[in-house]
Amino acid sequence: MRLDGRKVERPWGRGGIGEIWFEAPDGRALPLLVKYLFTSERLSVQVHPDDAAARARGLAHGKDECWYVLAAEPGARIGLGFTQELGAEAVRKAALDGSIEEALGWHAVEAGDFLSVPAGTVHAIGAGLTLIEVQQPSDVTYRLYDYGRARELHLDEAIAVADRGPWRQPRRRGGGVLLEGPHFAVARLAPGDADPFPDRPRFLLPLGGEPDCLYLAPGEPLPAAAPALLAAAP
Repeated sequence: MRLDGRKVERPWGRGGIGEIWFEAPDGRALPLLVKYLFTSERLSVQVHPDDAAARARGLAHGKDECWYVLAAEPGARIGLGFTQELGAEAVRKAALDGSIEEALGWHAVEAGDFLSVPAGTVHAIGAGLTLIEVQQPSDVTYRLYDYGRARELHLDEAIAVADRGPWRQPRRRGGGVLLEGPHFAVARLAPGDADPFPDRPRFLLPLGGEPDCLYLAPGEPLPAAAPALLAAAP
């Protein structure tokens, strides 16, 4: 099955288009949500709940996610976690006065970087980036700060679910399995490499002009005969 790409407008996107969501042409629900992101401005400082917090609010899923950087302009950065442990009221104050920008741990990124962003990680994607985002099939987002844009903030909800310390996930590059998590797994494979997820349905995502693909697999094992799902580069 070849997935359809749906363009989604965002205020920080390029030419108004910030994302392309891959969806099944027959409308069926998929076990992962896969997107392209194109940033010309900074995204809000935000956080996503885990499964337990989401279900407590009547939602089906939390939102673990990860990013593969396809392209990065010089100086492009991503904020992940805080530079030090913060109390709940310190986070609230920083969100209200804007100093949360300086409190984030900012990381310079370049093409080929892979970053895991578990639910609860406070984060902000910077401008000048093209990313592949892989996530649980949920779009629940709690915004802490939005650079003065006229969009709703969710301070109580965000602080309740946020990990208020530094980001402690490894940054990976190169090939092979990049992430084996509870909700999905990700590998970068070249032609001829063995499929690391033979017992699961796979999303195969070509990496632009490169011969390599990202193999994406949901966490629940299924019979080996389950069909692969193909998402083509835009």
